[in-house]
Amino acid sequence: MMFIPNLAFANDIYISQAGDSLDLDITQDGSGNVIGTSTQDVVLGSTSAVSDDMTFSITQTGDNNVIEAQIYGTYYTGTWSFTGNNNAVDLLCDSTVKSSQCETVTIDITNTGSDNDYKIYVGETNDASNLVADFTVSSDNNVFDVDIDGTDGDVTITVGDNSSLITTAVSSANDANLTASSGGSIFDIDIDGDGTTGHTLDLTVAGVSSVYTITQSGINDNTIVASFTGDEQVVDITQSD
Repeated sequence: MMFIPNLAFANDIYISQAGDSLDLDITQDGSGNVIGTSTQDVVLGSTSAVSDDMTFSITQTGDNNVIEAQIYGTYYTGTWSFTGNNNAVDLLCDSTVKSSQCETVTIDITNTGSDNDYKIYVGETNDASNLVADFTVSSDNNVFDVDIDGTDGDVTITVGDNSSLITTAVSSANDANLTASSGGSIFDIDIDGDGTTGHTLDLTVAGVSSVYTITQSGINDNTIVASFTGDEQVVDITQSD
């Protein structure tokens, strides 16, 4: 299934789908692309029954892109690619309705551009059995809000920040100095759930003046591998069994 709008100024897509074995590809090119909104999300799968395999891929080119999607499915694979500035991504893979929702999730997000806001929630109050999430972003001024509840989470975030100088130091994630002029990013990452192999976070950031709040918990081995390049990094890591 493919939707390719070709409007000059704004492309909007709203989808509600229920059933198994969905393969959905969306390509948008232009300014002000929207896939779902805060009042009318893209909803894939059913809240009353367990859906099966889902593949949902997105390619957006242009500025001011918005994606709001809610997914109910046992297996989900997503490849999301963005080129442009001021992108907002809000993905909820919901396992609160049925205990077997979002069992195995693979997400690959790439973005070239600045001022991006990513909210990725997988698992909620139940565990996603297997999660592999990759973010590759070559831009400035990003906000990453990642909340994973699962038994085996593997998250990789690679950010190449082009900025090299700031005028004032950043002290916390709520610091007013963390603005477009600073070139920094905010990372709020929470990975929890009692797993069989533990969770892994691989974080590589090149840039200045970023703030990191990382929480990782579970009864088995949890691993964080982090590499920061640049001045004025504020890092807060909490690990617990």
